[in-house]
Amino acid sequence: MNGNFKSAVKQLEKACLVDSTNANALWMLGYSYYHSADYKKSITAYSKVIAIKPTDASAYYYRSRAKSFLGKDMQLPATEREKYLLGTIHDLTKAIAVSPDPNDIKLFQNRGIAYREYGLFKLEHVSQPLDKNRGINSLKASVSDLEKVLNANPGRDDIASLIDLSKSKLASSSH
Repeated sequence: MNGNFKSAVKQLEKACLVDSTNANALWMLGYSYYHSADYKKSITAYSKVIAIKPTDASAYYYRSRAKSFLGKDMQLPATEREKYLLGTIHDLTKAIAVSPDPNDIKLFQNRGIAYREYGLFKLEHVSQPLDKNRGINSLKASVSDLEKVLNANPGRDDIASLIDLSKSKLASSSH
């Protein structure tokens, strides 16, 4: 399909109509939707893959990536964005749990970033005391995951910078 994801979507949708239990075709459909920026359909396709193959870490990973994009969509209401941000963390936690490599740095990096995004979101949308606590706890979890990444790759200045930003936000939010 040579990177033509919209064309791939058409072909894969047909294949999935013929066999709705073909996990490989559904996975590729989710991937094609993802790369066509159709994140809701990508989530649906990967959810079907997960129903068929509940230990497919890559399906959780790509579903989390699609949810992450929707969690940052400022056109969506805050409640919907929060649902996607939490879903991102949940999917990455599940991917880590079922991954053949339980120390997959990519998964910890993405979850660390997702925790950070959720923490910042909660601190910006404080409507009750629990929101602030959730934001702070999420930033702490972010630092923990990102430190795992930095320990495995000490030269990652981008990760060190994210850790510093999270720690700074924690310090200013703890008052």
